[in-house]
Amino acid sequence: MTSQQDIPLYEEVVNHWDQWAEFISRSETSDLRKTRRQAFEKFRESGFPSIRNEDWKYTNITRWLRESYAMQGLPEEPSGNTLSVAGMSVSRGMWKKGKIPDLDCYTLFLHNGVWVRELGDEDLPPGIEVLKVSQARKDPALSAWFERADEKDRYFTALNTALFSDGLFIRVKAGTVPDKPLHIIHDFTSGRNLMVQPRHVWVVGENAELSVIETVVSDSGDAGIWINSLTEINLNRDARLDHVLIQTASAGARVVNHTTVRQKKQSLYNSYTFTLPGADLVRNDLQARLEEDHTETHLYGLYLTAGSQLVDNHTLVDHQKPSCFSNELYKGVLLEQSTGVFNGKVYVHRDAQKTNAFQQNNNLVIGRKATIDSKPELEIFADDVKCSHGSTVGQFSEDALFYLRARGIGEATAKALLITAFAFDVTEKLKIGAVAAYINQLISHHIPVDHA
Repeated sequence: MTSQQDIPLYEEVVNHWDQWAEFISRSETSDLRKTRRQAFEKFRESGFPSIRNEDWKYTNITRWLRESYAMQGLPEEPSGNTLSVAGMSVSRGMWKKGKIPDLDCYTLFLHNGVWVRELGDEDLPPGIEVLKVSQARKDPALSAWFERADEKDRYFTALNTALFSDGLFIRVKAGTVPDKPLHIIHDFTSGRNLMVQPRHVWVVGENAELSVIETVVSDSGDAGIWINSLTEINLNRDARLDHVLIQTASAGARVVNHTTVRQKKQSLYNSYTFTLPGADLVRNDLQARLEEDHTETHLYGLYLTAGSQLVDNHTLVDHQKPSCFSNELYKGVLLEQSTGVFNGKVYVHRDAQKTNAFQQNNNLVIGRKATIDSKPELEIFADDVKCSHGSTVGQFSEDALFYLRARGIGEATAKALLITAFAFDVTEKLKIGAVAAYINQLISHHIPVDHA
């Protein structure tokens, strides 16, 4: 078993923490500096996770931790297809790669976690405030949004809290209902091994609504890029958020994506997470905390894995108060020798009477060497609840295949149709036609004949 002392990145963080903290935390409040220090101490104690840690027992990241990573990229000489912004060389091609055809939206473009205003829309609708986190964290009026840290946060979340420097701060004023969704394109590009740690905070005011589509693209060539992202979403009373995440990062990317959603009374959160083949590792930690009564949460996910890819979805729906409803459906299609992990927990506190909570994870294992570890969990401490969970793992239905083949459909096409039909339960939940069409196109693209 690899010890922390054998991990170059751990040694680099511990040995250089003081000088990094001095550089990053300039002009920040004393409370934020204290939060960083506490997070660093947690990380120094816990280090990076191993399979001995329960939440990571099926996700072995040792092979990627053995590599060395710089904590920030160096400026590169811009070429004819790049835009030089604040010392960064930003590819216009990556901006185009992240676009969704026919999507009518407001667009924001981030390069390695930094908002590039020159690409995308600078004029946003009234009632929506967007700032760089590098600005917001130094503003005493906004700093409190970055000072809160969960006592249980360890590993990557603690590391992000200790060393984050930039990202997006989005605030929607009470009663605001934008006319179009917000499309955030995350581009992660580097010519050498790099770790980036974006930090995002979204605040949706009372009776406000927001629709956000995030696409993740990357290009690191022969290098590896580790993306340790942390997003905190705050939904006030009667607020609504539709949140679509489309992960299409390329080989060489190692993505650890943690999202915490805090919901107030009668708020609604709809999450749609799509992970496609490409990145070496994708770990999605999604936590929905229903902190007041009559809140509603829907979590939908689809992961299509290929090659030797490892995709891990960990979810937590934390029912803290009574009369709340949550529904969760995740589906996986595993090709070639890829590995999938699903761990979903529904936690119902003693005060959360009259909770309705449902969870289901279904998997289609196609590759002969593909594997899936599925672990749905319920922890219930209230006695007046309606909760259920389930998990299935299977292969193609021979009856369905026979039905299609008997009607003149070739075997490869028949299998592709069955995969699309299997995914339909998730894709049909999407409310924006252009996004649904884009997802279906991505699914079709990643089911070639040799996969079927």
